[in-house]
Amino acid sequence: MSLFTKKSIAELRAEADAGTLRRSLGPLSLTALGIGSIIGTGIFVLTGTAASQYAGPALVLSMVIAAVGCAFAGLCYAEFAAMIPVSGSAYTYAYATMGELMAWIIGWDLVLEYALSAATVAVGWSGYAASLLRDVGVVLPAQLVAGPGQAVALADGTTVQGIFNLPAALAVVAVSALLVRGISQSARVNTVIVLVKLAVLVLFVVCGIAYVRPENWTPFIPPNTGDFGAFGWSGVLRGAGVIFFAYIGFDAVSTAAQEAKNPQRDMPIGMLGSLGFCTVLYILMALVMTGLAHYTELNVPHPVDVALAKAGPGLAWLNYLVDIGAIAGLASVVLVMLMGQPRIFYAMSRDGLLPAVFGKVHPRFKTPYVTTIVTGLVAAVVAGFFPIGLLGELVSIGTLFAFVIVSAGILVLRYRRPELPRPFRTPLVPVVPILGILICGYLMYGLPPDTWIRLIVWLIIGLAIYFLYGRTHSRVGRGLEPPDPRIVQR
Repeated sequence: MSLFTKKSIAELRAEADAGTLRRSLGPLSLTALGIGSIIGTGIFVLTGTAASQYAGPALVLSMVIAAVGCAFAGLCYAEFAAMIPVSGSAYTYAYATMGELMAWIIGWDLVLEYALSAATVAVGWSGYAASLLRDVGVVLPAQLVAGPGQAVALADGTTVQGIFNLPAALAVVAVSALLVRGISQSARVNTVIVLVKLAVLVLFVVCGIAYVRPENWTPFIPPNTGDFGAFGWSGVLRGAGVIFFAYIGFDAVSTAAQEAKNPQRDMPIGMLGSLGFCTVLYILMALVMTGLAHYTELNVPHPVDVALAKAGPGLAWLNYLVDIGAIAGLASVVLVMLMGQPRIFYAMSRDGLLPAVFGKVHPRFKTPYVTTIVTGLVAAVVAGFFPIGLLGELVSIGTLFAFVIVSAGILVLRYRRPELPRPFRTPLVPVVPILGILICGYLMYGLPPDTWIRLIVWLIIGLAIYFLYGRTHSRVGRGLEPPDPRIVQR
């Protein structure tokens, strides 16, 4: 069996037509899914870290760089999603262009993006939820809002060590239960949440702009301290790599391709529309936030609250709304991330690379319920035990790696199969995919060395699983047809 055996485009399309997942999502639901997964921890939490430690007010430039890299990758995703409208996202695209081994690598890598992203965002959600409850007189035990070894400051100035982040874990479990219930129900809940958090962010920009102090933007690019990534232009690059987490999510729309009513038209709309909208909103948010507070004051878990406090009593009323918007926003990101990962496992199981149990579809709800439950339980444990900083860096490098592979896949397929019908075509090939590879690769280069080591270790574990199980059970490698959907359901 060749490590580079590919699945044909015709076979993938036939799988989509014969699938058991319910097609119930239109362009509005898909765009809302994209916006729901993009606007979350990045804008509510990591903007403060990127501004205070790396880029200063030039955080705006970091956001533009990250957005451009995402845009190039997004155009490549859109072509694949319209051409191959099946569950699996970049895993499926790699299988069609680069072969089974690369498909496995990218599928395993996507666990870092989706499952760990859900855990990361749940940790951020826990912080805002605990803060809001405290404001209304409900104080959660400090040991149960942080992972083991994490210091938690108490009101009297003392600190205690966290034991388990219970709110984060419970949030993941609750969202997983909703996803088992059905994709259309989950999408409706997500759409309502998206509208709430968009209203809060627009209020922050519109009301906060009157309190901006332009002197906080000077110097716009703080001088480098002598270390790579500590301000200056290298800090803008490092900030782009960190804030890249804020854009993760538009590609999660592609995992719902097999549940879209008209994927050839609606998938590009959902991905590119959500990315473009969020980019504009992010730039406005960064300008107002760094204009309200000096960038050195934003190294906190709740930078938006700090910026509002600097505006004085005139915007005090907005603090509660921001907390509510953050809680709603982070919950919707958890929902979309936990929706994406099970569908990748579902696709890998149908190809034989994972055990058949991962391909089971609920007979009533038509959702991949086994993988949803397994992913939810793993993400809940990770959210309970690990800090947000470590998880965020792993998610960023895993996603950037996926974007590089997808961009390369467009180049490969355009030259090898130029005759294939493409409902949406990535413009300016080969320029766009090459730029996607270079920019995302450069952002990976800017991430800390420890993050690279963790990525390599993770991929080694994945390769061991592939060679011990996946390669010998591969249906494509053995020349077998995909399993009958009716059998998979039972």
